[in-house]
Amino acid sequence: MNFRDLGLTAPILKALTMEGYTDPTPIQRKAIPLALAGRDVLGCAQTGTGKTCAFATPILQRLGGRVPKPRVIRALILTPTRELAIQIQDSFVSYGRNLPLRSAVIFGGVGQQPQVDAIRKGLDILVATPGRLLDLHGQGLLDLSHIEIFVLDEADRMLDMGFIHDVKRVLKLLPERKQTLFFSATMPPEVMGLVNGLLHDYARVAVDPVSSPVEVIRQSLYYVDKSNKTKLLAHLMEERHITSALVFSRTKHGANRIAQDLVKRGISAAAIHGNKSQTARVQALSDFKAGRVRVLAATDIAARGIDIDQLPFVFNYNLPDVPETYVHRIGRTGRAGHEGEAISFCQFDEKDELKAIEKLLGKPIPVVENHPFPMENFDPPQKDKRGRPINSEDAEARAAAKERRRQRDAENKAKAEERKKAAAQAVLAPVPTTPVPAEETDAPNKKKRRRKKGGGGQTVQTGAPAVEAMAPVKEEPLVSRDKPIGRGIRQGRLEDTLPDDPAMPVTDFYKPNPLDSDVIMDATARLLAPRRPTPRPEIQVQNQQKSQAQKKQEKAQKPAQPKPRRQGKKQGAPAPAAKEPVLPPSLSGKRKRRRDDRPRPIEAPPRSDRQKDSTQHKSLMRPYYLHDDD
Repeated sequence: MNFRDLGLTAPILKALTMEGYTDPTPIQRKAIPLALAGRDVLGCAQTGTGKTCAFATPILQRLGGRVPKPRVIRALILTPTRELAIQIQDSFVSYGRNLPLRSAVIFGGVGQQPQVDAIRKGLDILVATPGRLLDLHGQGLLDLSHIEIFVLDEADRMLDMGFIHDVKRVLKLLPERKQTLFFSATMPPEVMGLVNGLLHDYARVAVDPVSSPVEVIRQSLYYVDKSNKTKLLAHLMEERHITSALVFSRTKHGANRIAQDLVKRGISAAAIHGNKSQTARVQALSDFKAGRVRVLAATDIAARGIDIDQLPFVFNYNLPDVPETYVHRIGRTGRAGHEGEAISFCQFDEKDELKAIEKLLGKPIPVVENHPFPMENFDPPQKDKRGRPINSEDAEARAAAKERRRQRDAENKAKAEERKKAAAQAVLAPVPTTPVPAEETDAPNKKKRRRKKGGGGQTVQTGAPAVEAMAPVKEEPLVSRDKPIGRGIRQGRLEDTLPDDPAMPVTDFYKPNPLDSDVIMDATARLLAPRRPTPRPEIQVQNQQKSQAQKKQEKAQKPAQPKPRRQGKKQGAPAPAAKEPVLPPSLSGKRKRRRDDRPRPIEAPPRSDRQKDSTQHKSLMRPYYLHDDD
């Protein structure tokens, strides 16, 4: 059977031929026809069996027949690691090179703007890790309402890495009607619970017994002490002329130490793990694939994300806690039907992990006895307070992390002390003085005038020698002793503290202090002083509102008085008598009281315009408004 028999179209077949694919693998022969028919598929197969092609080619064929405008995301592939996401994206690009479909990959650890730009241009297929997918969707930059096909790859690895809750959150964002392709190397109960809630009328595809390694991989075991593992690794690399090897470490600290020790022995090596930046991880992986680095030391995070064609050797520097992880590790070699070899190192306190692995495999791993670094330490492993064995590799990693934290805290403390010392020196440092310009020093007899208060002037000598001009200026008190000290806030004039700048406006800043006792007493006395009586305001208003006709009528009713003779201005002539003010009837006392008159409440006479109360102003800090002569 070939790929043409599976029902794939000509553009995809042409791309597969260019990639060198001739015969489909068992998982591809069983999964591709079911996926093309639109059914949900549960694929149980270990890594390296061609799962990516098994779900990528059906997605490309189903979506390639029509391209909506505008483009919307119609297929989503969710993966646990960044490396695996990049690998799947590369496969989509290779298989769909002859189709008008667009695909992109998003993951954390890098800037999101390039990924957002790719999404805004329009996509058909999106490959993503759970964290960055939820992040972009929470920002409103991602629309998952048009998903037609959903792929969950390495579901058991999602569970191991703690992504199962993120996966459930992603499932709530997808439409109910969709095709689901579910792939996992192992099927623990937690994964089966997710399968039962996600898949409907699915077809189960299993090509090998669950968690069984590929038969073409040769396995071997070396018993060696922890202190001699690096020596044995370097010995095997040189003796067997290994040009490319992937070494798995239990911890991130161990991966860094392996790479450093190999470099010291003249073997090019690089480390890749979760603490590395995405740029460093991509660079290390590309160098390893290109052959510039012979050894790539990695943690289990890379067990599912590294796909290297014809990788000959995989080393288990430390045996994993979980037996299934051993299968994922050795599955990096022997891919696509090629041969490979997996070599494992076992120290005395790792025999329990070895028994669990051999129980999962169903057979023991062949042991190599003759090697230059046999095991010599048979001390039982140390145990914690609860009686559990303490792994020496984990203890070393925790001690290294504690030492790094101690060094980091010491560095931060030293930096804080330096900043505090610099701040103290800045406070105690003298104020820099401005040197006298050269043109002033050249003319010692030249005088400079500056304005004083009231427009006066003062002559100031500026002809000091250059040496004396550079000396620090002695600070003078704010108030000069030869000037009278007045009462006020500053006890002197603010003008005395201003620089000798002729452009500075001359202003008297002196004001009386409103909190002085005599000022307060004067203001209180003026407030309590009796006021002169003034006409009632309503009478003044009535007089102003009288019309011209009423005024003429009142003038006509008055008796005509003889016009006084005009008298010349003779010396000793009496001056004309002043007219008496005419009071209104209400104040003249001649008005008779009527029956309907009622006593009215006595109102306080209003203050005159020139007598102002301090409460009538916005600020009480301006007592000079209370003076009657202002």
